[in-house]
Amino acid sequence: MNVVELILTKRDGGQLEPAQIHALIDSYTAGDVPDYQMSAFLMASFLNGMSDEEAVALTDAMLSSGERIDLSSVPGIKVDKHSTGGVGDKVSLILAPLVASCGVPVPMISGRGLGHTGGTLDKLESIPGFSTNMDTRAYREQLERIGVVMIGQTQDIAPADRKLYALRDVTGTVEFIPFIAASIMSKKLAEGCDALVLDVKCGSGAFMREESSARALAEKLVAIGERFGKKTVAWMTDMSSPLGHAVGNWPEMAESIACLRGETVPDLMEVTLMLAAEMIVLGGRAETIESATEMAQRAISSGNAFEMLVKLVEAQGGDPSVLDHPELRSHSGVVRVVTAPEESGPYVDTINALEIGRACVDLGAGRSHKEDVVDSLAGIYLLKKESDSIASGEPLFELHASSEDRIEIIIDRVQSAYSYTETLFSVPGRLQNRYAEGAWMHPVGNPSV
Repeated sequence: MNVVELILTKRDGGQLEPAQIHALIDSYTAGDVPDYQMSAFLMASFLNGMSDEEAVALTDAMLSSGERIDLSSVPGIKVDKHSTGGVGDKVSLILAPLVASCGVPVPMISGRGLGHTGGTLDKLESIPGFSTNMDTRAYREQLERIGVVMIGQTQDIAPADRKLYALRDVTGTVEFIPFIAASIMSKKLAEGCDALVLDVKCGSGAFMREESSARALAEKLVAIGERFGKKTVAWMTDMSSPLGHAVGNWPEMAESIACLRGETVPDLMEVTLMLAAEMIVLGGRAETIESATEMAQRAISSGNAFEMLVKLVEAQGGDPSVLDHPELRSHSGVVRVVTAPEESGPYVDTINALEIGRACVDLGAGRSHKEDVVDSLAGIYLLKKESDSIASGEPLFELHASSEDRIEIIIDRVQSAYSYTETLFSVPGRLQNRYAEGAWMHPVGNPSV
């Protein structure tokens, strides 16, 4: 293999053969291709594009760089979910035990938060003792025993992805859709699932802020999943404002516990129940979205979904006692209630998700760099959401942290994320569009849900 020739091909707008992409990724993972040459390849591809065949080959090469977990010994159709990330996106915390309680095995390998979007692993680890580190054998055994497992990426899963992501981060090529899709799908295909539901966020608090970009990513992800023989469905969901009330690791965990115990958080449960229904149908436990939704709602009302969360926490070393009274942990640190300023009201108009996410990072709940340590108690609880009535002096939001150190510098930033209106309005739904089997539920030009 001549790496320079591959770079020149991409520089000149040409297309590489799958064998060439495999050889390049294999050599780079082994350390035989230097970073400066791979950087040139990344930028040439970024500028001139990659075909669908190249994107599939890149995914396969990254997948083949490590272990593919075999879950054939686990009965049933294994279904996972992946979100592209957003502010207050705690759906996985509710979804995994909920779907598992409906009889669908859920193998979930998740990531940590970086930047303004939180990570599922950090939220799970806000439960004292909860471990997201597990070898492949234990991962398989737990899935077979209780029907759900939630861990982080192991060293053996898609090592090429870890190495390439670090390089993309410093070469300005992170936002390239074929690279994003290959990164996501190489890890998801390695975990052993049979089917996959994707939540592609769109809006100010999402990685993909423009609808056109979110559509393109959804299409690419589904196409790759189907090429590898996995039934794959994608939903585009709105992330222009925080999802639910809580933002931050333990605050989001506490809100998820409440939802599994039957508390109503309309925007959060709208997304959760739809994704759960898709997973239940793909898992063969229901024939229609309607019947699957009813099954998921019964699992919550009966307590079965919450009991599955208890099993998950116990299986992974967490302290299940915090699940019974999450408010005790929520108020174990510093809690500051902030009231609405004089110019507020009479209704909340918008809450900027990106600004809330960034403020939460500065409060200590997230990372600006991978090595940063998070404050598991830190977060923001939005007491008022869009279209809620509000008057000057009324409680607007709560700030949570382990200490007072960062609270003062956050107050004005969170207040500035709110805007107000004189007119009462209906809040649009979070579900925007569905893509599966090569078709959008609402093609371009038609109204969304």
